[in-house]
Amino acid sequence: MYTFKKEERLCNKRLIDGLFHNGSSFLCYPYKVSWMCSDETGTAPAQIVFSVSKKRFKRAVDRNLVKRLTREAYRLHKQLYLYDLLDASGKKIVLSLSYIGKEIGTYDFVEKKMLKLLKQLGAELAK
Repeated sequence: MYTFKKEERLCNKRLIDGLFHNGSSFLCYPYKVSWMCSDETGTAPAQIVFSVSKKRFKRAVDRNLVKRLTREAYRLHKQLYLYDLLDASGKKIVLSLSYIGKEIGTYDFVEKKMLKLLKQLGAELAK
């Protein structure tokens, strides 16, 4: 339940290109969320990729810290706010979370924003 396995990571180059060219997106500061319904026959209801701009954070340790905080918040809240909704509707999605903030937030800040964006994504999916 509270895991983040290989099947949940988005690695397919074709899917990533399709996501950025044909997908929908919205802003939930400090994240830009891009998503697209997928008809791939993967086991996970959602596949996700996390990105942090090298332009904003020059040091790799800073980029890795932001990605680590984001992944942890996603891992803990994905089941309740995203997977249950996707399983009920029978949909599968691919998702990209890009961190566009200018400074590294605390875990509490990241978690609060993750909850907000997962709820917003759920509302977008319900449309």
